[in-house]
Amino acid sequence: MKPRNPFEALVEIGEKINTLHKTATLMDSIMDIAMETLAAERGFILLKSDEKSEDFKEVCARNISENIITSIRELSSSVVNQVLKTRKPVLTMDAQADQRFSGAESVMFHNIRSVICTPFILGNELIGAIYMDSRSGEGKFDEDSLKFLQAFSTQAVIAIENARLFESLESENKKLKKQISLSENFPEIIGSSPAIMKIFEIIRDVADTTASVLIEGESGTGKELVARAIYTNSDRKNKPFIPIFCGSLAENILESELFGHKKGAFTGAIETKAGLFEEADGGTLFLDEIAEINKNIQTKLLRVLQEGEIKRVGETQIRKVEVRILSATNKDLLEEVKKGNFREDLYYRLNVINIKMPPLRERKEDIPLLAEYFMRRFAERNKKNIDGFSTEAMDYLMTHHWTGNIRELENTIERAVILSKGKLLEPENLSMTESQPQIAIGQTLEEIEKSVVLTTLDKNDNNRTKTAEILGVSRRWLQYRLKDWGIGS
Repeated sequence: MKPRNPFEALVEIGEKINTLHKTATLMDSIMDIAMETLAAERGFILLKSDEKSEDFKEVCARNISENIITSIRELSSSVVNQVLKTRKPVLTMDAQADQRFSGAESVMFHNIRSVICTPFILGNELIGAIYMDSRSGEGKFDEDSLKFLQAFSTQAVIAIENARLFESLESENKKLKKQISLSENFPEIIGSSPAIMKIFEIIRDVADTTASVLIEGESGTGKELVARAIYTNSDRKNKPFIPIFCGSLAENILESELFGHKKGAFTGAIETKAGLFEEADGGTLFLDEIAEINKNIQTKLLRVLQEGEIKRVGETQIRKVEVRILSATNKDLLEEVKKGNFREDLYYRLNVINIKMPPLRERKEDIPLLAEYFMRRFAERNKKNIDGFSTEAMDYLMTHHWTGNIRELENTIERAVILSKGKLLEPENLSMTESQPQIAIGQTLEEIEKSVVLTTLDKNDNNRTKTAEILGVSRRWLQYRLKDWGIGS
């Protein structure tokens, strides 16, 4: 093979810098140009796996197998290891006679005669190396070959870095476009964190199915918003969406609400009434705090899910309904099953698709977006001229524990907007709510207890002894409650 003009090769790789943006394609071009210019028989390129790794992997090879590359690399005295260790190029015109590699069995075994290898260095970082050899005779590569390959490698490194940057930007651009696309589909849910993007994807995938969805998460994390997003993006969006909070209703009232009743079925049943399952026929029923329903209603709910059948209270007539059920709970429903509080067969019927809502403290990158949204909404509603948050105010929002999650953040900002006198919300506007904690309507006593305990613990820098004293409880009681909530030491 006739060697190429080295100057032409340098010009060509310069052109590649501006034309090739795929790393794999670029590697092929670098390898081919180098081998053609120096009339090499075999060659390969090694690149560092990633910035934090010290491992180098073969990314491109010509006329040489992976096993042979491993053989060439594995000995401490090998050419490639020398180059990676010293960051200096190696040239040998006769590898068989070169004393530097007298112990390299791979050189002897494969009858390699002429070898050339140079590092890829970007700035002060070693990112890889290019290796070539020939078995056809002495003098294949010379000092001019080495000068060319060093100059060539300098340009190749720039090309590699440009391609990697382009691929990184392209990947980030695709990610941002995906985020924007998903966010536009679910405008009622504010956020762009990885946790929320994952939930957006699940909503998109399950919206048009008939699958039951169980949404789990702490109070105030937006479980009903997710349920509504599933509904509004489904083919049932023109049918009814009926939410019902199961946690605050007595058994007989909840049963009547869900399944309806016959006139005279119980005291106060002055007329026959259809239940919510009948009203939601063809649409979606959202059962909030599903863990609170008793075994009797659990059994009737299971029948609806299995057979699509209901009976009104006081009737024997079976009625057919076709309803999609979305449910939510702030408890670990599987744990309730293990405790014997919830039917296992119903659990699996409800939990075909599971969505776990992250607490606000686990998606802090969404706090500025949420805070800005609430600030604009309440400023407009209260006719206040507020431009935003001071740096200190935003720092406060980002470091606060938010035991009440988004609901607590919303209440905090509404109060701050109403009481603010300036154009920027300041820490004192936000922290005023600390002495007057907000209890959201619909919270259970256990939720309120948990919120108070965790807030007090947070304000005392996790000092359990001091927290117990302030709350007027024993430290053992506090330890027990924290363990019950899954909060470690």
